[in-house]
Amino acid sequence: MDQMTHAIPPHARTYRHDEVDRDFLAARIAEFGDQVARRLSGELTEDEFKPLRLMNGLYLQLHAYMLRVAIPYGVIDARQMRQLGHIARRWDRGFGHFTTRQNIQFNWTKLEDVVDMLQALADVDMHAIQTSGNCVRNVTTDEFAGATKDELVDPRVYAEVLRQWSTLHPEFTYLPRKFKIAITGAPHDRAAIKVHDIGVTAKRNEAGETGFEIWVGGGLGRTPIIGTKLFDFVPEADFLATMEAVLRVYNALGQRDNIYKARIKILVRDLGDEFRRLVEAELAAMPAGRYRLDPAVVQAIEAHFAPPPFATLRDDPPRYRRAMQADAEFATWARNSTHPHRAPGYVSVVISLKPIGGIPGDASAEQMEAVAALAEAFSFGEIRVSHVQNLVLPHVRQEDLHALWQGLKQHGLATPNVGLISDIIACPGMDYCALATARSIPVAQRISERFASLDRQLDIGTLHVNISGCINACGHHHVGHIGLLGVDKRGEEVYQITLGGSATNDATIGELIGPAFSYDSVVDAVETLVHTYVAHREPGEPFKDTYRRIGPAPFKEALYAPA
Repeated sequence: MDQMTHAIPPHARTYRHDEVDRDFLAARIAEFGDQVARRLSGELTEDEFKPLRLMNGLYLQLHAYMLRVAIPYGVIDARQMRQLGHIARRWDRGFGHFTTRQNIQFNWTKLEDVVDMLQALADVDMHAIQTSGNCVRNVTTDEFAGATKDELVDPRVYAEVLRQWSTLHPEFTYLPRKFKIAITGAPHDRAAIKVHDIGVTAKRNEAGETGFEIWVGGGLGRTPIIGTKLFDFVPEADFLATMEAVLRVYNALGQRDNIYKARIKILVRDLGDEFRRLVEAELAAMPAGRYRLDPAVVQAIEAHFAPPPFATLRDDPPRYRRAMQADAEFATWARNSTHPHRAPGYVSVVISLKPIGGIPGDASAEQMEAVAALAEAFSFGEIRVSHVQNLVLPHVRQEDLHALWQGLKQHGLATPNVGLISDIIACPGMDYCALATARSIPVAQRISERFASLDRQLDIGTLHVNISGCINACGHHHVGHIGLLGVDKRGEEVYQITLGGSATNDATIGELIGPAFSYDSVVDAVETLVHTYVAHREPGEPFKDTYRRIGPAPFKEALYAPA
C-alpha cells in the first residue's frame, strides 16, 4: 500500500530547513568554494586549508579526501536518501559508509567535486557543517525515537533544539576538543548516553512535566570513562541554560595544551564534585530569561515531528500470521529485524548493513535508492540511521512485512543478523583512516564469515562485537561484549581483546583480557571466546551476563593455556 497518498503536512515527521537555513547554506557553499579554488590553484597550502576544510566536514585520509555528511539525530527522509545514493554514484565510487555518529561518509571525494557535492546536499536540506573540528558534533539519539512503545518523551524534538542551539554557537566553535551529545527519551538506553561528553535522558515527573537527567564526562578513546550523573531532573525551561553552563565550564578549564587530556571526561574526573559546583555557579550567574527554553519554541519544533496518519489496526493480523507460518526464512528475519511499535499493527524494521563478508555500515548507491523507494512504499517516507551502523524503517505495517522483506532481499538488505555476532560495529581502520594503526574491515569480514551459519548465530544469541583500528575507538570497542582494538606492535598488526563491555543502562567499560593476538590468530581467539561462553552459560543467558557471572578466568584459561 502506498502510504504517501495520505494528506500529510509537508514539514511533518522530519525537520525541514526554512529560507534562513537555505540562504545560510548557499553563502557557506560559496565561501568554501572560493577556499577550494584557492587550494586547487596553490594559493593556499594544505596546512592553511586544513582548518577551513574541517569546518565543512572535509577530511584528508590515507588515499583521498573524505566528506562526512551530517544526518541530524539520524533522521532522514526518502528524498534525502535518494540524493545520497546519487552523490555516491556521481562523485564517489558508488558507496557511502554510515557511521556510529549517525552520519554518512564518502571516502573517495575529489577536491574539485566538493562544492558540487555540498550543493547537491543543500538541494535536499543537508550539509556537512560541524561533522568535524573541536565543536559540538552531530547530536545522536534512539533510532526508534517517535515510534518505540517504551518511549516517554520524543527525543528528536530536543535533539533539534540542541542542533539549532549548537550550530555555529559563537562560544563553542573552538572548544578544547570535539564534543558529543546523545539523548534518549525511553527508560531503555539505546543511544549510549553514558559514554558521551553529555548524555541526556528526557523523562517526566509525577506531575507529567518534561525534564532531563544529565550525565557528563563519558567517553571512549585513550581513556575510556563512564559518565557521571550531574542532575537528576532539569526542568524543560532550564535545559539550554544547563547545557550552556556545562560547556562554558569545559571551554574555560579544558586542557587545551594536551590533546590526550582535552576531553571533558578528564576535567570531570579530575575535578570530581567541584565540576557540579562550577556548573551551578555558572547557572546562578546567567540571566534566567535569556536562556529559558520557551514552550512556544518547543511546540513549533514538535510540529515538525507530527506523527504519521497511522491506520487503526490490530497486532498480529491474519496476512502476517499466514506469512510467518508459510515462509520460515521470512519468519526468522521478521523475528530478528523488528522492534515493537507504539501503534497497534505496526513495527519498526531494522535493515542490517552487515551482510556476511561485507563491510559494516556500507551501502551502495543502488541500495540507498532502494531503501528510499521502500520507505516511500512502506514507512511514510521515513528512514533512520542507527549508531550501530544499520538503517531503520520506523513505521511499517505488520501486514506489509512480507512484501517489504521481498523488496529488501532483491537488494541484499535482508540479512537477519540484527544483534547477533555478525552484526559487527567497525570503524574504517587502516584501509582508509590516516590515524589507524591496524585494519578493522577485514577482521570484521573474517569474523562474520567464520560465524556465517545463521543457526549457529541464533544459538549463540545476542552478542555485540566491536572493532576499532586505533586507540581513538571509533568502533566503540570498549563497550562491545567482545571488543577488539587493533594496534601496531613493531610493524605488525595485533589486536587487544576486551570483554564484558556495555553501552546501555548498565554501561560498562570492557576488561582487557590479556596479551594481544596477531591478525592471523584473532578470529580463532573470538571463536575460542564464543566456545567458552557456550560451555559455561545458563539457559537463555547472554554472553555479557555469563562473563559477569563467571569472571575472566575461564576465558583467559581457554585463550592462553599451553597447547
